Amino acid sequence: METKKSKPPVETVNVKVDGRPVEVPRMTPNWEGKMEPTTVLQACKQAGIEIPHYCYHPKLPVSGNCRMCLVHVGMPGRPGPDGKPPMNEDGSPRIFPMQLPYEPQTPRGVIGCATSIIPGMEIYASSLETKEMREAVMESLLINHPLDCSICDQAGECKLQEYSFDHGQAKSEFQEFKVHKPKAVKLGPRITLDAERCVLCTRCIRFTKDIVGDDALGIVNRGSYNSISTYPGEVFNNNYTLNTVDICPVGALTSNDFRFQMRVWFLKETKSICTDCGSGCNVTIGSRENKMYRYEPRQNDAVNGHWMCDSGR
Repeated sequence: METKKSKPPVETVNVKVDGRPVEVPRMTPNWEGKMEPTTVLQACKQAGIEIPHYCYHPKLPVSGNCRMCLVHVGMPGRPGPDGKPPMNEDGSPRIFPMQLPYEPQTPRGVIGCATSIIPGMEIYASSLETKEMREAVMESLLINHPLDCSICDQAGECKLQEYSFDHGQAKSEFQEFKVHKPKAVKLGPRITLDAERCVLCTRCIRFTKDIVGDDALGIVNRGSYNSISTYPGEVFNNNYTLNTVDICPVGALTSNDFRFQMRVWFLKETKSICTDCGSGCNVTIGSRENKMYRYEPRQNDAVNGHWMCDSGR
């Protein structure tokens, strides 16, 4: 009679999140399913604290470019000449908050999505320093962002809208004029880009390149004039383009079929299965008054992950 093999014990790391001891796995699956060191963002999520982010997605490579997940952390001191780390009077390791080397009184932030945890690390996810860093990032993102919430299809589901309430300021210190960009660019037969709303999280670029294997999208121009674009002579027209609308955290990418059709808070969401092929992708149907307006993939790692094809919609 065969006996089931017991799983090897999971190696864990003890850290503190906002002063609360938390035990988290040392290694966590990355977007490809390979084991990598657990990050600060993942540790905070396991502790029940959501770190705001735009560019991070669990099934995409880490880019670390939005900076919204900046947090202040403290590290145990390095061992001295005697080989022992600095200790407090109670025998616990002494924690040194990270600071800028050229300005010792200024806390140094790290991006939670790309910073691995170490034993004894203290994460200050809700400290004054962390809140000030998030406010600064939000302020820079809103400098050129248009006030389109009243006409934007993403209103009600927009991360920028949500984080503006949670981490933004009522008044900006910037006095410059807004930079204007193209408002309705047809990237392909199913996708429209509003370049002014884009926060350059590059989720769409990474999905298209690393998941689909299509180099159709990239960033053009410099500085405040950066924008997403197809390469010259190219059309964004693979069989997975609508997934970029699903993962766009703001209203930059919209589906031509759903554009200006219905407010999301009026939709009734129903869980279902796609019948286009034998894969049986899990989907969520958005409907109102017996009319279907939206057809989105529903996460099921055993079937379709986070994605589905355009032909199934």
